Amino acid sequence: MFKPTKYSLVNVKIGRVFEDEGWTLNDPEGGDPSLIRAVYENKEFHPCEHLDGIYRYANWMPIKRTLRKSSAPVTYKSKGLAKFLGLENLYITFSGWNPKIGAKMKTCSFKETEAYSVLARMDSSEKRTLIVQSAGNTARAFAQVCSDNNIPVVICVPLDSIHDLWFRKKLRRCVKLVAVPHGCDYYDAIALGEKLAQDPRYFLEGGAKNVARRDGMGTTVLSFAETTGRIPDAYFQAVGSGTGAIAAWENAERLAADGRFGENHMRVYVAQNKPFTLMHDSFKADSRALVDLTPEQGRHEAEIVLAKVLTNRKPPYSLAGGLYDVLKASGGDTFLADNNDIMYWMIQYRNLEGYELLPAACVAVTALAKAIEEGKVRKDEYIMLNCTGGGTLAAMSKGFIFKEPDLILSPDLPAEEIINKINKLF
Repeated sequence: MFKPTKYSLVNVKIGRVFEDEGWTLNDPEGGDPSLIRAVYENKEFHPCEHLDGIYRYANWMPIKRTLRKSSAPVTYKSKGLAKFLGLENLYITFSGWNPKIGAKMKTCSFKETEAYSVLARMDSSEKRTLIVQSAGNTARAFAQVCSDNNIPVVICVPLDSIHDLWFRKKLRRCVKLVAVPHGCDYYDAIALGEKLAQDPRYFLEGGAKNVARRDGMGTTVLSFAETTGRIPDAYFQAVGSGTGAIAAWENAERLAADGRFGENHMRVYVAQNKPFTLMHDSFKADSRALVDLTPEQGRHEAEIVLAKVLTNRKPPYSLAGGLYDVLKASGGDTFLADNNDIMYWMIQYRNLEGYELLPAACVAVTALAKAIEEGKVRKDEYIMLNCTGGGTLAAMSKGFIFKEPDLILSPDLPAEEIINKINKLF
């Protein structure tokens, strides 16, 4: 039997420690905007050899149970890409489908790390229905994991991202997909979910505020540390919300506190897909506040980019413990990749490493290449390239089906009408 992980919560800004009431997303005493962070009773990093998949890292995941069919990120030392870029210690942490290297995330995305952690934080006796808002990959991951484990969920996505909702087999009826119409973006899907959450029969997953989401994502850094025995010198990832980069920094801090993996000097480098450059523009302006981006401009830019999962208009950037703080504390930076960069690295990466990446992961590879050009990394440093998804051609080669929306609803509808229509799905 799995014993729930023991942990407390801390307000990142003021350091106040308090207990988790089950699904705590904020400091119950309020105060200035701040993330909360899990503080684990077990201060040392020890993989759980008796647990499968991602749950080998259960000691640093805020969970009550384990779920079926999980897979962990895989870290390996690069040869092809490393030689091409002139790097001696490039390690790729891959979350996707490539059984040859042990990567078996069948949705091909590291969003599975979120889903298996968040859903395992839920009590098995939970009667309410979870709401997940997504730009694409998160929707696919939660839909698959909920279907595999028979967990009711309403997933809100932009209709323009529906092509991401492919699956090897038909999903169980516990998974309901509600789309916002063509021309809407991720933020519109968030708005729809928030209106649904006004009904007490539903509850929000919480996004970056959910410690389980971040600590699931942070298993990528644990995979690196388990493979190399140290904290990276430099970390690269593409970002839409920045949650994965925040999670990486938090686990680097935990590893440093352990004392066996070196000090945390990890520089966090993140990248966005032009022209959707909200966090890049804000950081380059040295602004904690996000620069202005109108809904119309944001939707237009989201239509243009190849990596649509990187188009969050309300990311956890400004609040305490958010991406701005992580970039400042780590001495990191931001980069940009255009669609041509993505296409170039999709081809090059497959030739060099033997499997293809999703567009967002190619944004991270672009950032690494540009950092080398700018002299931000040395060839002998230990570099972690977080490749957050890939292997779709191999995964889809055995056949797939698309999940059609159960409903298409405007986020501008009154909450009562949204609730009534979605209730009829169950």
